[in-house]
Amino acid sequence: MYNDLPEEELRVYKSSQICKDDFDAFWEETLDESRRAGGETVVERLPEIGLETLDVYDVTFPGFGGEPVKAWLRTPKNPEGPLPAVVQYVGYGGGRGRAWENLFWASAGFAHLQMDTRGQGSGWSVGDTPDSSGAAGPQVPGVMTKGITSKATYYYRRLMTDGVRAVDAVRGLPMVDPARVAVTGGSQGGGVALAVAGLVPDLSAVAVTVPFLCDFPRATVITDTSPFREISKYLATHRDQVDVVRETLSYFDGVNFAARAKHPAYFSAALMDRTTPPSTVFAAFNAYAGEKEIRVWPYNGHEGGGPDDDHLMRQFLSRILKGVEIYSRP
Repeated sequence: MYNDLPEEELRVYKSSQICKDDFDAFWEETLDESRRAGGETVVERLPEIGLETLDVYDVTFPGFGGEPVKAWLRTPKNPEGPLPAVVQYVGYGGGRGRAWENLFWASAGFAHLQMDTRGQGSGWSVGDTPDSSGAAGPQVPGVMTKGITSKATYYYRRLMTDGVRAVDAVRGLPMVDPARVAVTGGSQGGGVALAVAGLVPDLSAVAVTVPFLCDFPRATVITDTSPFREISKYLATHRDQVDVVRETLSYFDGVNFAARAKHPAYFSAALMDRTTPPSTVFAAFNAYAGEKEIRVWPYNGHEGGGPDDDHLMRQFLSRILKGVEIYSRP
């Protein structure tokens, strides 16, 4: 059953999220500090793992504060020249997985960098990157309330910075065309991709499915489904911190990043999604400053369009990054 606004209201819905005056300065300083911290990107081709058409590389790049972050790079074998790249961020609880997983983008002819997710990677796929700068203090299990009383210590400051630095890293690889780089992700990965889209001005495109981390003011009061529930559960105990938490979250809301992003964008929303309610997705979509399109899945939950979203995103990114039209429909 439907559990949010009807679609005609979603199309015009606007979030009540605030944007503090120092939002841009905060993120500029955060990224400058991490870039100044230095660090080298290390790329090691894996020995033969049974993939006849693809190469896989183990990548370590400097993320937040210069801390090492892992990733997989997958590419077609023997490319004729520098490749367009897709940087992908992972959903909540997951990590970069195994080297032979997630071969879709490389099989479609892209260089595919799949970033690990610091401090996660045990919920449904494995990860290899610790959250070395993690803040101490009370938190609900999970990462949604980790360091949540300050924008300086909040977990997503580190993860979103890692996301930007992943784009920096992939642009420095010899097999990648730095002028043709897009970001993508679903759920948490979509939220990180939106953040990167708002922080990196010269991306080629962004493609997000059922993005999480959007419209915190509404999401935290209309759904009792995790991961948003971690925040409401925290505030049910820490009743005196509501204003502080709301202010922190405003620096990490996809709505505020979307308002700064001007790259072509593909969104998808699912009308029966209780994890990222469709109104929270439309809040970011409606705020998005660039050319945009959205696919609505009326009868789906948090899985969104699944493989059909993949196909539509492949059409979208092939057109922008390769100049190739793919006309078949799912």
